[in-house]
Amino acid sequence: MDDRLFKTAMGKFATGVTVVTTDTEDGVHGMTANAFMSVSMDPKLVLISVGRHANTHRIIEQNGVFAVNILSEDQMEPAQYFAKQLEEDVDIPIERFEGQPIIEGSLASIVCTVYDSHEAGDHTLFIGQVENLIVQDETPLLYFEGQFRYFQ
Repeated sequence: MDDRLFKTAMGKFATGVTVVTTDTEDGVHGMTANAFMSVSMDPKLVLISVGRHANTHRIIEQNGVFAVNILSEDQMEPAQYFAKQLEEDVDIPIERFEGQPIIEGSLASIVCTVYDSHEAGDHTLFIGQVENLIVQDETPLLYFEGQFRYFQ
């Protein structure tokens, strides 16, 4: 099968939208991702999939910590910004939780330390042990067929 057919098939799976955030020497770094899932209740673990060529990969390996921000439907701008879909700089409201940068107003922000990692093809699966989280009730931002969508 060709790459385009594979991407088309994977795009048929609707997901929520997350931004993975962590610190760098130059400030907050983030990456929009839909490859996120819960793994375990005991201990509480989540998983993110990060391309090995992405800057985020190197930063998470160095820091050993990250936060997953599950975006609400009114957070299209942070999703686009961290996906590098916007040309201009955007003021993303960042706050601190458990010492990690999180995006203010997210449906949930989950602070993790790297529990384990596994190479899988051209990505690394980072398993994060959940240290703490914040949750609020809003409507999620979705991703389907390569586009951000709204819950209806």
